[in-house]
Amino acid sequence: MKISKDYAALFIDFENIFHYIRKRTVDSERAQDIVIELIQELRKKLSADFAQSCIVQYAYADFEQIEVNAQGQLFLLGVETRNVVGTEHKNAADMRLCIDVMETMYTRDEIDTFVLMAGDRDYIPVLQHLRKHAKVVQVVAFKENISGDLLTLVSDGFIDAMQCLGKVSQSELEVGQERLNEYFELRAEASNEQAIQIAEARANGKVAQVAFERSSRLVEKDAQIALEVMLHNFGDKPEVWFTPYLNKLRNALQHLAEYERKALVTTLEMHGAVKVEKRRGEPHDYSVIVINWDHPDVREMNPVNI
Repeated sequence: MKISKDYAALFIDFENIFHYIRKRTVDSERAQDIVIELIQELRKKLSADFAQSCIVQYAYADFEQIEVNAQGQLFLLGVETRNVVGTEHKNAADMRLCIDVMETMYTRDEIDTFVLMAGDRDYIPVLQHLRKHAKVVQVVAFKENISGDLLTLVSDGFIDAMQCLGKVSQSELEVGQERLNEYFELRAEASNEQAIQIAEARANGKVAQVAFERSSRLVEKDAQIALEVMLHNFGDKPEVWFTPYLNKLRNALQHLAEYERKALVTTLEMHGAVKVEKRRGEPHDYSVIVINWDHPDVREMNPVNI
C-alpha cells in the first residue's frame, strides 16, 4: 500500500548551527561537513519517522563571513540560501527567517509541518503563531544550544540534532565539548593574561597533546583503506596536509560522499592511528595529520616494513 506523505517546510538558522559546531571541531571545513550531514540525516528522519517530505528549504546566514563555500554545498542539497548581511542587529537572520515562515504559512496551504533548525528563544512568537493556525511545529537543535523556554514550548516536537548524526560526528562533538569545558574551567582559574592565552590555545587545539589516543585496531574497511592511502602517499612526510591527502582519498573511495571521506580522519584519530593538530599560519591557521608510527595497523601497512 502506498503511504502518503505530508509536506513540510525546513528553515535552517545556518549561521547559528555552524558556529556552534565550529567551536567543537578542528576547522571550518569539518564543521560544514557536519552541518551538511545533519541536514541530510534530518530529512531522512522526517521521511522515515514522520512521513514528511520537505518541499521548501531555506538556510540563513551572512555567508560572506563564513570561511567555507557553504552555499555551494547547500545548493547541491536543494536548499535555497538567504544571505543576510551582518549588521549591528544580531537578529537580522532571525527576522528574515520569521518573515519567510509567515509568508510560507499564508501562501502554501499544502504545507502542514514547519521544521526549524534553530535554538533561539526569538522564534517563540512565530512558533506560537503557527500553532494558532493548526500547523505542526518541530524544532531541531543541540540540547546545549536551545533556549529552555523554546524547549518547553515545543515539548514533544523537539528533535535532538546530536541523535541525527553518525557515531563519528557525535564522538567528535563530544570531545570538542569536553575541550570547551576544560577551557572555561582553566579560564576561571587563570590569574594572568598568559594563563588565559594558554587556555584558549588548548581549547582551539593549538597546543599539541603529549600522547596519542589509546590504540585500537581498525575494523572498518574504509578506514583501513584511508590509512593505507595515507601511508602509501605520505608515509615519508613528518606531517600530512589535508588537501593533498583528500585528493588521493577521493580516487580510492569514490563510493563515499566528501563529508564521509573527511570523517574517516576522525575515525583514524579515535583509534589512535593519527592525531590532528593545529599549526599557525598566515592569513589563517591550518590543520595537519600526524601519524602514530607505533599503532599496530600503521606498523603492518607501513610500506617501509613490507
